[in-house]
Amino acid sequence: MMQEKTLKSLPGIPMLLLALAIGFGGVFAAIIMLVNGGEALPLLLIVFSIITTLTLLIGLYKVEPNQSAVLSLFGKYVGTNRRQGLHFNNPFLSKKKISLRVRNFESERLKVNDNGGSPIEIAAIVVWEVSDSAEAVFKVDDYQSFVQIQSESAIRAMASTHPYDPHVEGELSLRSHGAQISELLKVEIQKHLTEAGITVLDARISHLAYAPEIAQAMLQRQQAGAIIAARQRIVEGAVGMVEAALNSLKDKGVVDLDDERRAAMVSNLLVVLCSDRATQPVVNTGSIY
Repeated sequence: MMQEKTLKSLPGIPMLLLALAIGFGGVFAAIIMLVNGGEALPLLLIVFSIITTLTLLIGLYKVEPNQSAVLSLFGKYVGTNRRQGLHFNNPFLSKKKISLRVRNFESERLKVNDNGGSPIEIAAIVVWEVSDSAEAVFKVDDYQSFVQIQSESAIRAMASTHPYDPHVEGELSLRSHGAQISELLKVEIQKHLTEAGITVLDARISHLAYAPEIAQAMLQRQQAGAIIAARQRIVEGAVGMVEAALNSLKDKGVVDLDDERRAAMVSNLLVVLCSDRATQPVVNTGSIY
């Protein structure tokens, strides 16, 4: 397997000074020889000093902070240098710079069917960095494009295995369990990018909505669910209040109701408590019967 290995290099500053010394020294020595009457030797010395200087300069390269240099010799991977500064290696080595900085991108809004078959739109922000320079360079053709395409594929796969809204209480869904979905998305994307030497630091959904063609119907469904839930809460509270009122009347001996009158009172109290409009009372001016 292609894995990153550290390559040692010579410090670049001394080699730069050496190259400059050889270049200027050769020219200066050639001038002295010409002054003393030499002709052929000064020319050869100038050519030698220029070639040596250029060779040493070609072997110099710099590595910036959070950057690595991947070096290869005639197509064979030699090693990676992550130490910042000016360095010197074999002039015949080819050097490719790779950024190790943390990067992020936002995927396109993808249209996909959720676990229940409903079309939804989803997009995510993925934060990533290169962890293995050799794999990023040699195992994939373009690692940045690879990250984007594989991330979108992972987003589609994750979205298709979970519902947009929970169908039963406690079910893991895209909308209601943001933290858990983000962690699952991160793991899913990492599976696709490990072979390219990429580490996923974070992945979060940035856009989530029903597709336009069903958005209105789903909105009505959500509104109906909210109304039903609210009504259930109101009915539960009203039943408790009616029960407490009847028990209080009975315990305090205020009035003794038979089953028919008790049922009528329960009905009236539930209408008053559960109605969404103000009720109009009817005052009984006769006897209680």
